[in-house]
Amino acid sequence: MPSIKKVAEVAGVSVGTVSHVITGSVPVSEPLRVKVQAAIRKLNYHPNHVARSLKTSKTWTLGIIVPDLTISFFPQVISGAEAAARARDYSLIAVNSNDDGERQKSLLSLLRSQRVEGILLVVAAAPTPLNQISLMIDAGIPIVCLDRIPDRVPVDSVSVEDQDAAQLGVQHLIEMGHRRIVIVTGPLALKNERRRVQGYRQALQGAGIPRDESLIWPGNLRPPDIAAMCRERLSVSPLPDAVFCTNGPTALGVLRAFRDRGLSTPRDIAFATFDELTVDDIFTPSITTIVQPAFDIGYRAAQILLDRINGPSNAESVTLRLPAHLEIRASSGRR
Repeated sequence: MPSIKKVAEVAGVSVGTVSHVITGSVPVSEPLRVKVQAAIRKLNYHPNHVARSLKTSKTWTLGIIVPDLTISFFPQVISGAEAAARARDYSLIAVNSNDDGERQKSLLSLLRSQRVEGILLVVAAAPTPLNQISLMIDAGIPIVCLDRIPDRVPVDSVSVEDQDAAQLGVQHLIEMGHRRIVIVTGPLALKNERRRVQGYRQALQGAGIPRDESLIWPGNLRPPDIAAMCRERLSVSPLPDAVFCTNGPTALGVLRAFRDRGLSTPRDIAFATFDELTVDDIFTPSITTIVQPAFDIGYRAAQILLDRINGPSNAESVTLRLPAHLEIRASSGRR
């Protein structure tokens, strides 16, 4: 197994320079850094992170907690976070809370016991013990929240511009001639879901369409439950002109309800949603979608976390909101 001394010999530098490149503890000129990294690749050298952590109290490891790894949005977030971590020689441990507040609390404790240097967190939709976030930060473990941002907790955060993105989607449906527009949401205990409802209301107000609270259908993040709710509501006339969904799992539930009711979109009801879906077996027309920059959300959140780990601990909280974009497809067309 090659040693750090051998890497220094091949690179033509000192052992200390190799150590500085590996740890990032001391700035190294770009030519020397390139030589050291080339030698590391040539020798297939792998630093002993356990030994390093004993000497430096650093583990070079981050954690990320997401609610559901089966939702396509979150693997993209993890991929972005991993890319940012890898760029600074950190590893990333990903775990799944199952959208359960108590499991999230246990996972925070588990990651702390694994001595991760910081945690990326998508808060669970179920009642969440948010004081645990403050306790972790007070214990010296920085946390960056992403996608779902907790209320009344001073924490670094990265998410999409929820209100603007929802407004963009609903405005498009209005421009297509739809007036009676239903919004189907996830749990309104989540701040991002409430912000998306605000964007929906702003779009209606801007178009001079009277507010009708009966067209706001709050739900959860379980597609079978959403499908059952929508099957019942879609059995009553008149049908809405269009349905706008605030997240991917909710959209899947709505599409299943359309199928079960024998409704075609956009012929019977137009449709648009947050988050890209793959539902070819359920839904034939391509789906108009608010596309969130999932990879960038993960990447930027990990950068902020690493800056927090390696920078001043008393810096003010960072709040970053990224724009989404609208992909117009067949499902939102005119009836």
